[in-house]
Amino acid sequence: MPIPRSAALTAVFLVMFALVGAPHASAATRQRDTVETLRREAAKARTELVKATRQMKSRRKELAKSQAKLRETLKDLAAAEAELNEIRQPVARLANASYQQPGAGGTMSIFGPGDVGDGLRSTADMAYIAGGRQALVRQADELQQRRQRLASTAQELQSRNAVEQTKLEQQIQSLRSRSEQLTKQLTAMLDQIRADREKRLKAMCPQNLAAGARRFPNGLIPSQYLCPLPQKGEQLRADAALAFYKLNDAYKARFGRDMCVTDSYRSLAEQHRVYAERPGFAAVPGTSNHGRGQAVDLCGGVQIAGSVQFRWMEANSRRFGWFHPAWAYSNPFEPWHWEYGSEDG
Repeated sequence: MPIPRSAALTAVFLVMFALVGAPHASAATRQRDTVETLRREAAKARTELVKATRQMKSRRKELAKSQAKLRETLKDLAAAEAELNEIRQPVARLANASYQQPGAGGTMSIFGPGDVGDGLRSTADMAYIAGGRQALVRQADELQQRRQRLASTAQELQSRNAVEQTKLEQQIQSLRSRSEQLTKQLTAMLDQIRADREKRLKAMCPQNLAAGARRFPNGLIPSQYLCPLPQKGEQLRADAALAFYKLNDAYKARFGRDMCVTDSYRSLAEQHRVYAERPGFAAVPGTSNHGRGQAVDLCGGVQIAGSVQFRWMEANSRRFGWFHPAWAYSNPFEPWHWEYGSEDG
């Protein structure tokens, strides 16, 4: 079969595009390398963020333990001081009473009138009391010094941990900002790659390819007359593909992702296989709109009648030349099947 003129022109166009598109291939490679670099940097930033967060939590736990120990020590110290106060008062009263007794006024009481033994006992008692008081005072001094050391240590600990915690929080905030920045850059780069991909798809899909595709029997359209879809491995007739690009863009703007496609153009051999699997339900080979390159089977929620995605398609698909055929609502029921053109064919 001679090659149609439109096909020859298309072949020339594709060759020219391939030659001109070589730099684009290099640009695409650079873009992939850039994206991979950004992805590694983002992953590294997230790893560092997790590590710093764990360190901060660990230090917080250590600080909490230290403060609990400090509170317990101060509590014990307060109890000891209270006990000391209870003992100090009766000892002071006893000492005061002893000094007020006759002959207990100091060293002169030894040489004054009265029993010398009583004076010695009184002196010994006073010495004992004085010794006890001195011991208690020393104990109180030691407790007070210990309290001061603990208070100083607590203040130093709290100050140091506050500084470290502030540094950690600043580090985490810096890492979080870095991760967010890298994520934005990565997202922008991926969006640009997707935009470039769609531009390339549209550039490789001239409208006049559709006329050439109509010359061939159902399911026997050569690949050079079909246009690739954004979904890998899927293709349609040029007019259906160009309309699908627009439908896909609108769908992506609504749901944040490309449409999910399980099947598009189907060769005659593939239609025979499908018919063998579903006799009486699948279209007879040679009559399917899949073989004309103007039908798709969708997933991602569209395949469920009444879903948000299905209702959106019902409300919006006709704006782009696509529709859900009447037969697919009941005989057989195929909510996933959508066609390009008109129901009249």
